[in-house]
Amino acid sequence: MSERTHNRLMLAIAILMAGIYLFPLYWMYVTALKSGSEMFATPPSFWPSSPRWNTFADVWESRQMGRFLWNSLVIAIGATTLIAVLGVGCAYVLARYRNVWVDIGLFLILMLQVLPASLMVTPIFVGFSQLGVLDYPRLAVVIAIAAKSMPFFVILVRATFMAVPQELEEAALVDGNSRVGAFISIVLPLARNGILVSAILIFMQAFGEFVYSKSMIQGIELQPASVGLNSFMGPNTNEWNNIMAYATIYVTPILAVFVLLQRRIVSGLTSGALK
Repeated sequence: MSERTHNRLMLAIAILMAGIYLFPLYWMYVTALKSGSEMFATPPSFWPSSPRWNTFADVWESRQMGRFLWNSLVIAIGATTLIAVLGVGCAYVLARYRNVWVDIGLFLILMLQVLPASLMVTPIFVGFSQLGVLDYPRLAVVIAIAAKSMPFFVILVRATFMAVPQELEEAALVDGNSRVGAFISIVLPLARNGILVSAILIFMQAFGEFVYSKSMIQGIELQPASVGLNSFMGPNTNEWNNIMAYATIYVTPILAVFVLLQRRIVSGLTSGALK
């Protein structure tokens, strides 16, 4: 097989796999535009005969999506900020100082990443209840998300710090900089791309968080969009077009951010690969 034929074959396989992967997303958008009869038609139609664009406006107003999206944004920004402030220093220490205790700490961080949110929610809920943190439900969710996502952030940012040559810090120390000064003026600017990408990934996860929000936030006025979507569910649910319209409004901003920043995300994730 010639190289040209091989490249064409690999391209065809890549397009096929992308189509399979993106088809559920396409079906979500199409279903949001269908009427009730078209949704259950046999065989199904791959494009509605008369798209119902007003479904999005109806769902936005009837479900008060502006409030849900604002709560999701507040929780995601709070969790990302907390993780970034605490996680950058932890990742730097794990990247620069190697001894048995650091290795143990890294191992424990990796083990924390394995634990699912459904397993952690009960002890976190009990602890927050005893401490009175549940009186501030959005803050409780922010802290819980930070506890769950911190290991992921630390591992990614640690790889970025390891890609920064340590000789640059040593040169800064020789020139009279302190360790903190070298970290702020030399290391952080060089690692900003990896830190930014890791923060974006954390933001995406926090924006779609459900388990902690459902368990800790009882007032509907403070619930995020993920919990609002769950309110559609019931034993006799049949308004699938409204559900898909809600999901479309909820997911599209995150997809747009991912598409716009995909190159930066890929470069940030691979910045420490060679190290």
